[in-house]
Amino acid sequence: MAIGLLDSGVGGLTIYRAVTDLLPTADLTYLADQAHMPYGIRSGEDIVELTRAGCQRLFDDGCELIILACNTASAVALRRLQQSWLPRLRLSRGRPANVLGIVVPTIEVVTGRAWNSHHARSTTAVQQVVGVFATQATARSQVYEVEIAKRRPNISVVTEPCPGLAALIEQGAGAQEVGAVIDHHVAAMIRRIGGPPDRVILGSSHYRSPQIMSAFQPQRASAIQLSGRTRRSADRLCSAG
Repeated sequence: MAIGLLDSGVGGLTIYRAVTDLLPTADLTYLADQAHMPYGIRSGEDIVELTRAGCQRLFDDGCELIILACNTASAVALRRLQQSWLPRLRLSRGRPANVLGIVVPTIEVVTGRAWNSHHARSTTAVQQVVGVFATQATARSQVYEVEIAKRRPNISVVTEPCPGLAALIEQGAGAQEVGAVIDHHVAAMIRRIGGPPDRVILGSSHYRSPQIMSAFQPQRASAIQLSGRTRRSADRLCSAG
């Protein structure tokens, strides 16, 4: 099965490499829409249309399954495409076509619940705070707040928008410049919470390199590891195939 990965830039290469490790014989194509990067500053309609266009290109190139290796596209566009565009596309193509995103497996890791278990209630009274660093569009979508609350009402989510950070990383800005921006947002989150979060979600694939990940860890907070959400994505790939 031919699999496509779509991101607004090079950040999704972390997902590409992890999927390659998990599925070494898969036929993979990576598409970076750098002409329209960053997605995180755009309107919802722009993000949906750019994501649809990128998926269409990958399907036209022979892919049967596409992973949105972009958190913004996954948070803002995926559901719209799955509900309205993909059914029509499958009918016109007469063959399989599916799109998955990386937000779902991340939420499964944080909550310890499968995606379809959204009505399950927490069996523990222990309250936790999960911090999310993300683009403006992902923060605006509130996908992490809404979907985590459905599965684990004992988990509070605090999202810190990081405007311009993904673009800085994409442009290859120096460690000092990037680090200063990250320090600003980490400090802002700690002020809002009154201390470090219990766990951290890095809600942009651009934040997933080892250097960037380490800069995001405020004191004792433990970052959600890439291997966790990528293995969930790979499981979904196998079932979709």
